[in-house]
Amino acid sequence: MEESEKYLQLAKDNVITYAPKIIGAILILWIGFKIIKKVMTVVEGLLQKSNLSESIRPFILSVLKIILNVAVILAAAGIAGINLSIFATIIGASVLAIGLSLQGSLGNLASGILVLSIKPYHVNDWIEVNEKFGKVTEIGIFNTIVVTPGNKTLIIPNSLMTSNVITNHSNQGVLRLEIDITMPYSESFPRVKQIIENAISVIPNILESPKPEIGIEGYDSHSVQIAVRPYVKPDDYWEVTFACYENIKKAFSENNIQVAYSEGVELGNIGE
Repeated sequence: MEESEKYLQLAKDNVITYAPKIIGAILILWIGFKIIKKVMTVVEGLLQKSNLSESIRPFILSVLKIILNVAVILAAAGIAGINLSIFATIIGASVLAIGLSLQGSLGNLASGILVLSIKPYHVNDWIEVNEKFGKVTEIGIFNTIVVTPGNKTLIIPNSLMTSNVITNHSNQGVLRLEIDITMPYSESFPRVKQIIENAISVIPNILESPKPEIGIEGYDSHSVQIAVRPYVKPDDYWEVTFACYENIKKAFSENNIQVAYSEGVELGNIGE
């Protein structure tokens, strides 16, 4: 009987000692999670009113929710009398291990947040980065997806987007084509220039403003280098490029304009 009374008294003492702490911890969890829910609602509303990209908002909400939940759980554990130094050690070791194993991913994550914040390019923009050219179809937290004119999908890590020079061909709304034509020295440049102007003037997607530029860019040992620089909308880049070469070739053939090869061999007439 004495032994039973001893354990019964010990149980009563433990209940008296720990019951308030456990009840307090439960209350902290209940109240804390309710407060977190309201805080997340407010933050979500603020993010929707901000200029932040829609791609980064869910990430910010997720990180904030995790931090708040961990804070509430640690507070409840402290009230319950649990030694928080154990949690601190476990969390510290976990963060260090994860950080070491995900150095590249964390770099892409930081770069993704930067890209989504400063917005150097947008979805549907034509960009060139690290000698890769294409149209942006998706901007994610870790990478940017670009589709090339050859319909190849490039998944570019965001760390490359912040460490390289990005050429945004869509930022100004127009794009200048770089078309190079050769003309033998025996031909008259004013005549050839007029023929080229007439050839490209019938291409519907070439913009009238800015006006196409045609001029002599340089000379080599056998021919004159002519630069043809029409302006187009970025989405019309390849269509107009092909049309320019086709129309200029046809016009040269119709007007019997000779083309000089770099080897010095002249082709009397370009066939259609």
